[in-house]
Amino acid sequence: MFKKTGLTLAVLGALLTSFSALAQEPLRVAADPVPHAQILAFVQKIDPQLNIKVIEIPNGVNSNELLAHGDVDANYFQHLPYLKTQEQALGQKFVVAATVHIEPLGIYSHRHKTFADVPQKATVAVPNNVTNLSRSLYLLQDNGLIKLKPGFNDPATDQATPKDIAENPKQLKILEIESPQIPRALDDVDLAVINGNYALEAGLVPAKDALGLEKSAGNPYANILVTLPKLQDDPRIRQLAKDLTSPEVAKYITDNFSGSVLPVTAADSKP
Repeated sequence: MFKKTGLTLAVLGALLTSFSALAQEPLRVAADPVPHAQILAFVQKIDPQLNIKVIEIPNGVNSNELLAHGDVDANYFQHLPYLKTQEQALGQKFVVAATVHIEPLGIYSHRHKTFADVPQKATVAVPNNVTNLSRSLYLLQDNGLIKLKPGFNDPATDQATPKDIAENPKQLKILEIESPQIPRALDDVDLAVINGNYALEAGLVPAKDALGLEKSAGNPYANILVTLPKLQDDPRIRQLAKDLTSPEVAKYITDNFSGSVLPVTAADSKP
């Protein structure tokens, strides 16, 4: 009996030592430079005991592939509808650890000051990935530029494509472009639908510069902290999730992004 207890204690001690060593390892988090890495840098200031290694991901690198392959421990750059398409594409299950903020998608123009100024057969640049393409069409519909077919009611579940446009009174020409490239196309198109983070990187202020901007209430596109199932109970992940959803971080987002990035409250969260 004594030998068995001694062995159990030895195994427990080894597990605790291993757990302690793991807790001291830096948490590798892949993030877009703006605003995600900036928000994580603020977390490092308010919680210096949490050891985070922020890895800023350049355009064209899939942070979900990095996470699936174990190159990072978490990522912070995407919304839930996009994550679901990635789970299918990669054959990998992910876990949402926290729902943090919304970057409202906006419609911008260097040529026109109002939607009434937009001419017939105007060109509209939209993201070419499935979820943000659909999101763009709903935003164009919300601003009276197009109308989708009946049955397209919920942006979170009813994915729309240009083939699903029922009414297009201005005969808009929809141009599908890679999201990071759209700000560069602003001078070449009549309208451009741009993701919030790319708008910020391009020096645009969505709350001021957008002709049309997504609403925050009921928005299913909140940006999330994502990890793997095996890491969801890791104390570092739990602490980072707690920090990212804290009042301090919400205030930082509100104070520093002028309405272009909006913190998500518990009531708004849709993990």
